[in-house]
Amino acid sequence: MDAVEYLNKFKKATEQLDPKRIHEKQLEVAVGEVLDSVFLKLYKKSWASPFQEPLTAQSRIFFSVWINKEAIEEQKILYNIHAFKLRHLQGYKIQSRKFAELFRTGFTNFEHKWPNVSVDFGPLTLMEGWLKLALENMEGDILELANGFLEIEYLIDDTLAHFKTN
Repeated sequence: MDAVEYLNKFKKATEQLDPKRIHEKQLEVAVGEVLDSVFLKLYKKSWASPFQEPLTAQSRIFFSVWINKEAIEEQKILYNIHAFKLRHLQGYKIQSRKFAELFRTGFTNFEHKWPNVSVDFGPLTLMEGWLKLALENMEGDILELANGFLEIEYLIDDTLAHFKTN
């Protein structure tokens, strides 16, 4: 896999995101490479342990679009929402399974908009799916997935509100 080529495609896709909308929603955008995968992540600092880097914090929630060698071989772009160790998220008393169940209840109204999506996972992966890889439209597909997340990101805040302690 030519990581540089894919990093460029992911960066070009993020450059097309509406910066005003990202700012209004208090979202952060990251593009990078980890574990032989190129990724785009959308997240809020408030969805991570305070005083820790939100991308690597002990407790964190983020949306991710990624590609790696296996995905390319299967002609897929992968996406998901992860929720790591929410029981440690300061200011909340979260039971991960209840959080996932509540999030997924709200997500059912949007499920039809997400290709090949599944919520049949443990509480770590709130949802996951894939798109057929079309190299000629990869940037557009990444952008479409990211914009799709912008439509549902409030579900995370709404779900977190149920578990707020203060």
